[in-house]
Amino acid sequence: IFVHEGNSIEGIQAMPGINRWPLNTVISEVKRAWGLGIRCIVLFPKIADSLKNEDPVECFNPEGLIPKAIRLIKKELPEMTIMTDVALDPYSCDGHDGIVSDEGIILNDQTIEYLCRQAITQAESGADLIGPSDMMDGRVGAIREALDEEGFEHVGIISYTAKYSSAYYGPFREALDSAPRHNTVKPIPENKNTYQMDPANAREAITEAHLDEQEGSDILMVKPGLAYLDIIHRLRSESDLPIAAYNVSGEYAMVKAAAERGWIDEKPVVLETLLSFKRAGADLILTYHACDAAEWL
Repeated sequence: IFVHEGNSIEGIQAMPGINRWPLNTVISEVKRAWGLGIRCIVLFPKIADSLKNEDPVECFNPEGLIPKAIRLIKKELPEMTIMTDVALDPYSCDGHDGIVSDEGIILNDQTIEYLCRQAITQAESGADLIGPSDMMDGRVGAIREALDEEGFEHVGIISYTAKYSSAYYGPFREALDSAPRHNTVKPIPENKNTYQMDPANAREAITEAHLDEQEGSDILMVKPGLAYLDIIHRLRSESDLPIAAYNVSGEYAMVKAAAERGWIDEKPVVLETLLSFKRAGADLILTYHACDAAEWL
């Protein structure tokens, strides 16, 4: 679910059928999902430009958009499991998942300090699952330690273990306005290749899975899902932890666009796609098709 600071529901052109929900209406969408049998939602923030900064402290503001949304949902529907996103790109004027130095370098360790504070703020607000999507080295272990020190041993970590530097993220980045952007003050990396994974490299996923498992992850996630079914299968063979597949925005948008043009029959294509994740070995599926699929099933 995409949440924004406005007062009205906004359709997302790049993702047909998906909206940005203001706080005053987001509970209706959560209750709709609950009524269809969905027991876990993921929250993503569309942060106002005025709150974005090179020093993205808004990411751990206890009165920020996501903490307020968590508290609202838990008050109205406490049984719903809430997963959050832990990364800096929605909050940074640079559009990167990490803090960018004056020389244009992503600062891994400094970023992790922010991610830990962000995770704690979300846990304090009632989050059940913390989802670090940033791909900084060592962040799972640091977040696990930070949560435990604050008494949140019960809060799980679903790590973006194998998150590839993919061309399939375009609609999502438009929805959150989180693509890397240039400024005139300092050089900004034009892409996220230095911290997201090389699509040609399958072996690295195994290394990342072992590291995340050792650092305390409870669930391992592969992103994207459909274009990386082989990676899901490899991780299923390598780990006893639950494996999640993220059916990303580009994969979703292609199906929706083709269905709107009458080129495919949406329902069987969506259900076959979701089946392919299960067949490859996924225990959980994060998908924008969730409500439609739940209704069809």
